[in-house]
Amino acid sequence: MSAPRRRRAEDVAGLGKARATLFAAPGLLLIGLFLLFPAIWTVYLGMTDYRLTGFAAANPHFVGFENFSTALNDPRFWNSLWLTLVFVLISGIIGQTVLGFSLAWMLRNVRGWVKTSVETLVLAAWVIPASVASFLWLALLDRRNGTLNALAGTDGYAWLIQHPMECIIIFNIWVGTAFSMQLFSSAISAVPPSQLESARMVGANTWQQLRDVILPNIKGHLLTNTLLITLWTFNTFTPYLLTAGGPNGATDILSVYIYQTAIPGGQLGLGAAISLIMLVINLVIALMYTRAAGAGKKRKKVRS
Repeated sequence: MSAPRRRRAEDVAGLGKARATLFAAPGLLLIGLFLLFPAIWTVYLGMTDYRLTGFAAANPHFVGFENFSTALNDPRFWNSLWLTLVFVLISGIIGQTVLGFSLAWMLRNVRGWVKTSVETLVLAAWVIPASVASFLWLALLDRRNGTLNALAGTDGYAWLIQHPMECIIIFNIWVGTAFSMQLFSSAISAVPPSQLESARMVGANTWQQLRDVILPNIKGHLLTNTLLITLWTFNTFTPYLLTAGGPNGATDILSVYIYQTAIPGGQLGLGAAISLIMLVINLVIALMYTRAAGAGKKRKKVRS
């Protein structure tokens, strides 16, 4: 008797093609409705002169790549991109990553109410709604009755006007550090204790343990954290709640620039084109991190 035919790998659940299609249909419908359709619609808008009001709103015309050319030749776009890169580098890659790792490292051996209190305070900034966090910072930095002026004795000093970029950078670090802290805490706790003990036995100090044991073991977590923080910070809109892109465009990062172009400015087609340029930049960033991760794995295999 011949052996029973092996079930095809693509139908391990035994549902059959028709039932499997019905089973996946709701998920595919949601993906198409909330991801695929908006993406196609954005591409379409980016190639038209669509506006929110006026004749172009009722009868938009296809303009091809004119919007993309307009954006790339606009000095305001390049200034916005530069501000975004500075914002991402300082508040995300450096600020959140370094502070998050520092907190995780300092709390690695702390127990009891001290660790719970620190983690609660850091997580609170992350989980509260952006509107509430922004209101708290507006109350802190207000030039008339702000808490910071009251504590520093600088009554009437306009922090959001005198130092707008610094304010949104510190604000973003405060909001987003919790994610890095939690990720690095888990990564550090997963490092084999035997490796740390071996390092101590040969006389390695704290810095040497960090450099030679901890960092090599958490390289993957470090790369993942940096990628996610970079993309989240690059696309965040929260600073608009503090400064609305001002004063005089000093905090006009890309997400704010797109909003001001498309909604108050009414140029929905141009705004969609800039959004697509922003999407391409995001894809390039993700590809760079993926390449870096792949190169790291190859080097690890070669060494082993």
